[in-house]
Amino acid sequence: MKDKIIVLNFGGQYDQLIVRRVRENGVYAELHDCDVDIEKLNLDGLKGIILTGGPQSVYDENSLKANDKIFDLNVPILGICYGMQYINKVYGGEIEHMQKGEYGKTPLFVDTNSKLFKDVPQESIVWMNHRDGVTKSAQGFKKIAWTLNCPVAAFENEQKNIYAVQFHPEVVHSEYGSQIITNFLKEICDVNMDWKMENVAEDMINEIKEKYDGEKMICALSGGVDSSVAANLVHKAIGDNLKCIFVNHGLLRKNEVEEVLAKYKEIGLNVKLVDASKEFLDLLKGVTDPEEKRKIIGNHFIKVFEREAKEIGGAKYLVQGTIYPDVIESGKDKASVIKSHHNVGGLPETMDFEGVVEPLRDLFKDEVRQLGLSIGMPEEMIWRQPFPGPGLGIRVVGDITEEKLKIVRETDYILREEFKNYGIDRDIWQYFTVFTPIRTVGVKGDERTYDYMVVIRAIISVDAMTVEAAELPYELLQKLSSRMINEVEGVGRVVYDITSKPPGTIEFE
Repeated sequence: MKDKIIVLNFGGQYDQLIVRRVRENGVYAELHDCDVDIEKLNLDGLKGIILTGGPQSVYDENSLKANDKIFDLNVPILGICYGMQYINKVYGGEIEHMQKGEYGKTPLFVDTNSKLFKDVPQESIVWMNHRDGVTKSAQGFKKIAWTLNCPVAAFENEQKNIYAVQFHPEVVHSEYGSQIITNFLKEICDVNMDWKMENVAEDMINEIKEKYDGEKMICALSGGVDSSVAANLVHKAIGDNLKCIFVNHGLLRKNEVEEVLAKYKEIGLNVKLVDASKEFLDLLKGVTDPEEKRKIIGNHFIKVFEREAKEIGGAKYLVQGTIYPDVIESGKDKASVIKSHHNVGGLPETMDFEGVVEPLRDLFKDEVRQLGLSIGMPEEMIWRQPFPGPGLGIRVVGDITEEKLKIVRETDYILREEFKNYGIDRDIWQYFTVFTPIRTVGVKGDERTYDYMVVIRAIISVDAMTVEAAELPYELLQKLSSRMINEVEGVGRVVYDITSKPPGTIEFE
């Protein structure tokens, strides 16, 4: 039985980041809505609870509330921002709308005698993001930190084992934030920090083997890291009872089919190639709305799998490479729908499978890569560029045609080739090109041209939840622009996208 921390989400923008920070300490953490039914949770191994921040005021009529049974579980609790205010309200303290808000980097002064601030200097910089604040601590709670504008920036009740901070220790802008989280886990919760991908992989394989022994499954392979790791994991559990289907939906990158099949053969997967490109492109003809494109591609994927499953015969389950960010962005928990993912949300009623097997559903992208390496998968496959299920269908803005697909394939190939030549192909989290329907005037060979604009997207990230544009060398950008315009017919202008996430997303659609 592994130790674990439960994170209760009050709708804050850093909720997944808190989970990640706990996991980085070698402790399993899982996220639930703040008002989750405690009686339905598996509390085995529970060592502590963290309450996240949130955008509301605790005194708003419709503000989010936790199931207050959490305070009777006899485990340490850490409140962050809104979580702190909520704790103070529950125990009878006072919270007010402050005369001055605090946003961004703020000097913090702490009582270093607190377990929470072990090895944290008396003064440091933290990340604040609040207007409401604790003005009077609840009875039994002791102030352990303050700022010039926030009289109670942290408090504790050692008897009840409850701690809280007004700032955000989970973000990198808080100088000693990682130390504070480690202190809560190690000094207060007394957890075993032994949650590692090697152990996770072994547990997953054993669990699949035990639960699905003798059952046949079909795996939806896309060629990307997630589905490949999921397939290999399940294959190690049930062997030849797993049949993999790799669908060419006509929206793959240049040479993708040949390269991917070679790698699958190398790791011993039983893969059937299905060329359904004409079917997909016919369905997508004239469709411009990105959500509609995603749904058309996702729904037809299911139909193709159903059809192939009948030919194979006896497959009851569909294996998918769903990962945690897919679930979050599709509007689970307290988050809003950013974009739908075709492998999230359950099975259509008409589907001929009994269920979906998603072994990676609770893991972030970097954890998936670590898990893949831990089960012996080739590095080239693990470090393959992330590629969305809808493929180039969401990298062609507007309606999809063969001409546009050719432009984005060729420019993407040049981009990947030059990044490898420049030695940065593994330093950049993700990079690709996007076709835009914007046409611009140009000159080639003394003649006027009116060709399309292509966008280069290159981003750095840890988990795909937040990203920044990569700072590419200017000489590299010049070379990319020159090659794409000179070598790819129809390209008249190349631009570089420097939008971060948020407010943007990784993909254009």
